[in-house]
Amino acid sequence: MTLHEFIQSALAEDVGDGDHTSLSTIPADAQKRARLLVKEVGILAGVEVAQAIFVQVDPHFQVDVLMQDGAAMKPGDIVLTVAGNARNILTAERLVLNCMQRMSGIATQTRQMVNMLEGTRCKLLDTRKTTPNFRLCEKMAVKIGGGVNHRFGLYDMILIKDNHVDYAGSVTKAVQLAVQYLADTGRNLPIEVEVRNRAEVEEALAVGHLTRMLLDNFQPADLRDMVRLINGRVITEASGGINLDNLRAYAETGVDYISSGALTHHVKSLDLSLKAY
Repeated sequence: MTLHEFIQSALAEDVGDGDHTSLSTIPADAQKRARLLVKEVGILAGVEVAQAIFVQVDPHFQVDVLMQDGAAMKPGDIVLTVAGNARNILTAERLVLNCMQRMSGIATQTRQMVNMLEGTRCKLLDTRKTTPNFRLCEKMAVKIGGGVNHRFGLYDMILIKDNHVDYAGSVTKAVQLAVQYLADTGRNLPIEVEVRNRAEVEEALAVGHLTRMLLDNFQPADLRDMVRLINGRVITEASGGINLDNLRAYAETGVDYISSGALTHHVKSLDLSLKAY
């Protein structure tokens, strides 16, 4: 889904056959202004999305951007101003706020976690634990916050998780089947496999063909041992049970990536408002 398609779908969901409140209370030719105000401390995200929404609602809007994505924000800051048809400003208002508030919450959480990794080689990844049909914006917010996007969907990477391994019969069998599938279909996709213990790590190293290995639910001391065992032969990623309290300890194991679903599914939206002036 492109950003244009997302905005089109979101507006159709919200507007339906008309914004009847605005149609009934605001003259058709009324020209007004509004400004987007910050009400919480955090990292700003969604300015680019807001601009695209305004353009799609009314290409005649005059939008003046005063703060950019990734900026530190505080209560009282003005992100942007918009001037134009009053009815159209009100139509765009809620979609702009819904996107920017959630995106800013994600960017803020991401930046906090990225800062905790400073001085290590580890980078922070997002996951597919996203809001249906809002993944594009949520992954944009992760990047704005300083994180790295993992695969976007099921189609751009082969990620063999524990259920795939169990259904296939073993790590070896699952990887071999994936390699054969790519050969048969003429696709060139990276292969990652999730491993749960030392035996599966050794099995995955033996079978080969991997771009990355996902070490799931290891304690930091055990993860450090596995990273040493792997010794740079594949990229390493850790997940499972990692939070703000132990994030640094995991990063200091030498693992290349830490993936966190909490970046997008366990985040508090930040308070913004669009006010007439």
